[in-house]
Amino acid sequence: MSADGREGSNWFDDDAGPVVRPYAMTRGRTTSAAQHRLDVIALVVTEPHADDPEADQTLAPEHVDIVELCRHAPQSVAELAAELDLPIGVVRVLVGDLVDAELVHVTRPVPPAELPDESILRDVINGLRAL
Repeated sequence: MSADGREGSNWFDDDAGPVVRPYAMTRGRTTSAAQHRLDVIALVVTEPHADDPEADQTLAPEHVDIVELCRHAPQSVAELAAELDLPIGVVRVLVGDLVDAELVHVTRPVPPAELPDESILRDVINGLRAL
């Protein structure tokens, strides 16, 4: 009990464990050093040489989790945020750190303006059928 007669306030929920603010995971940063622009649908892929991220003492546990999740199959930034139960902004910073460390790479979706016109694709299909 505290001096005023109330029970001491806990900074954690007994069921959830200790609370860590998202900015603590990113050390207060809202962007990564290289200013990577990551869409929520950008795919994160683990680099082949990133075989043991736990050996790197500079990585936070969340960094290691991202590398491990992306090792088996590419994951979108949104999927990583959902799987790790972290805000998108935090995941963007963490993924940016991993890109800088060359442990993952990001493939960005093709913008709709750069996709081929549907009529061109139909002409190609018709040309292939004619063969």
